[in-house]
Amino acid sequence: MNAAVPVAIVTGASSGIGLGLTQALLAQHYRVVGTSRTISKSSVLKASNNLILVDGDISKRATAVKVAEAAISKFGRIDVLVNNAGIFMSKPFTEYTEEDFAMMIATNVASFFFMTQQVIPQMRKQRQGHVVSMSTTLTDQPVAGVPASLPVLTKSTIPAMSKELAIEYAADNIRFNTVSPGTVETPMHADEDHEKLKQLAPLHRLAEISEIVEAVLFLNSAKFITGENIHIDGGAHAGKW
Repeated sequence: MNAAVPVAIVTGASSGIGLGLTQALLAQHYRVVGTSRTISKSSVLKASNNLILVDGDISKRATAVKVAEAAISKFGRIDVLVNNAGIFMSKPFTEYTEEDFAMMIATNVASFFFMTQQVIPQMRKQRQGHVVSMSTTLTDQPVAGVPASLPVLTKSTIPAMSKELAIEYAADNIRFNTVSPGTVETPMHADEDHEKLKQLAPLHRLAEISEIVEAVLFLNSAKFITGENIHIDGGAHAGKW
């Protein structure tokens, strides 16, 4: 095994942004561990010498342990973690249910917490690593007509925690950054009115998956950037327009 080959973990890797990230990292000659609930049944991704597919609920600590152990046992290191798994649910604040709350906390917060915990010990041994996590531009710029208090509650933790961890682990040369997309053209929005969604950004279009991928790849290569939050939202975070 060539230890110089970088190794990445991608959560929510079976579709959308996670799938795009997995494919891009493989194209950049990373070895990748991709995880989602049923990723082994993917019609696009197939396990290989450079790709491990791990099924599981990433909001559970046991899944995070399994994913990290797979990377270390097969590839010997962990250089990058992309905390991509997440869900979005738009409702008026008082209509969110206890079940909605539990599901959003599990997917958007617990997955970040447990997976990040599991990679840090290996990154500390290596004296380097990078964790980049997905938030949403709505945490900085709510939009009238898009009630999203529960996504904001759960996703606003991501840039805050990334800044905290950037300081906590700076001495270990482990970096933590956030990417905050606006509305992205993914299967999540396949059945929605795209013309209406385009009005949620000053540039009046949806983000492409490739543009989110480019931001992650940039942060991977930008070794002096940590604690940062990059908005890929067509200017939506800048204010009212």
